[in-house]
Amino acid sequence: MKKFLLTICLCLGLSAAASAQQKLELTLDEAINIALSDNPTVQVANLEIERYDYVRKQALATLYPQVDASAQYSLALRRQEMAEGLSFGGKNTFNVAGTISLPLFVPSVYRQLKLTRTQMEVAVESARATRIDMIAAVRSAYYNILLAEQSLTVLEEAATTTDRVVKNTEELYKNGLAAEYDYLTARVQRSNLDPQIIQIKNGISIAKLQLKMYLSIPEEVEIDVVGSLDDFKEMALMGSDYELDLENNTTIKTLDLQLELLDHQEKLIQTTRMPTIAAFGQISYIGQEPSNLGGLMGGMAGGAGAASDKKLWWQYPITLGAQISIPIFAGFKKTNQLREVRNQAEQLRIQRDYAVEGIRLQVQQSVNTLLTARSMMLSNAETVLQAEKAYEISLTRYEAGAGTILELNSAQLSLTQAQLSYSQSIYDYLSAYASYEKTLGNENM
Repeated sequence: MKKFLLTICLCLGLSAAASAQQKLELTLDEAINIALSDNPTVQVANLEIERYDYVRKQALATLYPQVDASAQYSLALRRQEMAEGLSFGGKNTFNVAGTISLPLFVPSVYRQLKLTRTQMEVAVESARATRIDMIAAVRSAYYNILLAEQSLTVLEEAATTTDRVVKNTEELYKNGLAAEYDYLTARVQRSNLDPQIIQIKNGISIAKLQLKMYLSIPEEVEIDVVGSLDDFKEMALMGSDYELDLENNTTIKTLDLQLELLDHQEKLIQTTRMPTIAAFGQISYIGQEPSNLGGLMGGMAGGAGAASDKKLWWQYPITLGAQISIPIFAGFKKTNQLREVRNQAEQLRIQRDYAVEGIRLQVQQSVNTLLTARSMMLSNAETVLQAEKAYEISLTRYEAGAGTILELNSAQLSLTQAQLSYSQSIYDYLSAYASYEKTLGNENM
């Protein structure tokens, strides 16, 4: 995905001089896919899963045979003497050794492996929560842009209509068919729209910058979102039944996994009271100058003369064995560790019960907001139709000289407000639905 974006950016850069208006067009699904692929927060969450895989492999490695090798050389500047004038041990000594150890029964390691698997599940759930949050954030930014653009369209249409009214009123005023008050009122009505248009345009720029941040798109790349709020209103018209199942809620699942971690931790502490068994083996290859024991051996054959003929005396002792370690008493340390873990588990259970109630309330509020926004959207759609008809009547009356500029301005303002309210109600529904999906823990795009 990054290569795709870089290619687009390069193409945009090369063609900037020839086509300054070229932009990257994004649908909502495309925006979400890019965010889930390239956003640093999501990447860090995925790397955290990889990190816990390494932690698991570290714990597993303690069950493998451990092999060590060592080499040593020593020079005796003064050798130890058994009696005056009688020393033993060579002056030069070489020692090469190899050691192997194999755990046979280590309960704490087995429990540690189960704990690390649960830690991996916590990391996976955390990454899932990050993706859900990112989907909700991208949706919100995308809907913000659509709302701002649709509001801008409404205001620009209102400005175009008002420009026509100002022009007609100016002609009537010049011909003495309209009062100066009507002409000035029409111009004021038109001027009042300019600050709103400027504000909306700035809002679009900010919303696009936010979306580009989520998608890790360079700031200099221009983007356009595809579609309008009206394209999503079918979702609101179709939605009626909303579930309250919290099975996939990330907060509850994380708390459950943390309780499972504490259970593993409790059992891990208990395994430290169990014996551990390990096998070991060692082989050494030792080279040492022979000692002159001629005086001690009474000058027998093979004494001093034989020793001086050999430079080094080599030997290779081999040792095999098994070791058992039995914990007996640790000053009540483990007992208090168990009490601490059980205390933490009790706290977490209380927090979970409280969180479930709060999330249930949050879901119910989201459903109520969805139903309210749906009703408002249907009502506002009818209001827009009525406002359009009222404006057409007012415009016809004004152009025929039967209506006043105040009536026309009032009808224009009512129409603009109705259109903006209609767009806002669609946005409110879409935002509430995104919040609802996030609370349930759904990754639906």
